[in-house]
Amino acid sequence: MTTAVGDDVCFTPKSGHWNSVVECPLCAKSGHSTIKLNRTSLPVLLNIGLPISGLTPMSNETVRQAVQKTSELFESEPGKAKVKTPPVTASLSTGLVFRLNGTRGEIQTDMPPPMGGQASAETPGWYMRAGLASCIATMIATRAAQLGITLDSLEVTILSEVDWRGPLGLDDSVVPAMTNLQPQVKISAAGVPQALLSEIVRWGEEHSPVARTIKAGQLAQATISLG
Repeated sequence: MTTAVGDDVCFTPKSGHWNSVVECPLCAKSGHSTIKLNRTSLPVLLNIGLPISGLTPMSNETVRQAVQKTSELFESEPGKAKVKTPPVTASLSTGLVFRLNGTRGEIQTDMPPPMGGQASAETPGWYMRAGLASCIATMIATRAAQLGITLDSLEVTILSEVDWRGPLGLDDSVVPAMTNLQPQVKISAAGVPQALLSEIVRWGEEHSPVARTIKAGQLAQATISLG
């Protein structure tokens, strides 16, 4: 028998017995609990082994196991959860071109010709939006893997606006910031209700370090080294 996400199911933790409510003759007699399949109950129910349409317990297994192992470590040793992130340094190359060296290679940033650049690389703002898009997408995919859900597609697009009078200092009333930052998410998974997919997306947004950093405004004033 296959039970779909969103169905009510009967579950007994001790015996591992579960079935749809209408087919389970033991519910009324044995005090079984009725549980609706959702993001809270799925991790428990998946361990029992009954197939659930829209879910494949072994899909994204590497991701699920890695996240579970890491979560268990941090729950038992919270002190290990807080780490310093690798520093990122932008070094002037020429004009408005900057080099950023990472552990996996080098990238560059540049500005468009109207802003004095040569458009030889993406702008710093583009990389910020790219980081936001990929971070939200990563956390959505992580949550889906935790629940054993195989995503058929996932795309996160970031829209924004900027009034260049602010960055150029032409009008003090214009804030030099990107405004109307708006993530747009396209997601699909065969057999998974839209309500559950929406919950996964919201979870990903709320647990995205980049998104939450932007929302919280966690930026300290720069320290200055002269010479």
